[in-house]
Amino acid sequence: MSGFGGQPQSLSYSEMTPEQQAQAGAQAMINFMQSCPGKSAMAGVSGFGLGGIFGLFMASVSIQQMKLQFTDMGTRAWSSAKNFGFIGLIFTGTECSIESLRAKNDIWNGVSAGCLTGGGLAIKSGPQSALFGCAAFAAFSTAVDLYLRSDAHTPPSNDEDE
Repeated sequence: MSGFGGQPQSLSYSEMTPEQQAQAGAQAMINFMQSCPGKSAMAGVSGFGLGGIFGLFMASVSIQQMKLQFTDMGTRAWSSAKNFGFIGLIFTGTECSIESLRAKNDIWNGVSAGCLTGGGLAIKSGPQSALFGCAAFAAFSTAVDLYLRSDAHTPPSNDEDE
């Protein structure tokens, strides 16, 4: 069914078939995941999980003090999870915002976001720390972007392609 100008009419959720409902739900999820808030939220959640795992492995191991060991593991896991989640959230949100403002998808988005994130996280420690944080985050972001944009990670060709 088409509306004016050949555009499909929007059906209410109750008027849709189960297949259309599933497709509409999937499209809404895809749209959210491609938005800046969606990307930032996923980076924060992923960073939180990764930081928690790192924190568990970085905790001290002491057989004699098992209760203290588990308490220390939990504390370190929680601390690392919060830090990784916060950094992922800030960096991804900043990068996505810069990309939206510039309307370009290039390496400078990550470099700028890395500098702003690193400098912003270190600003309380003074201008030298902020400058170092800016440079370090920008350099790391540049290295990751250059690797991901290179041909080093392309999958091997299939036998059918030859």
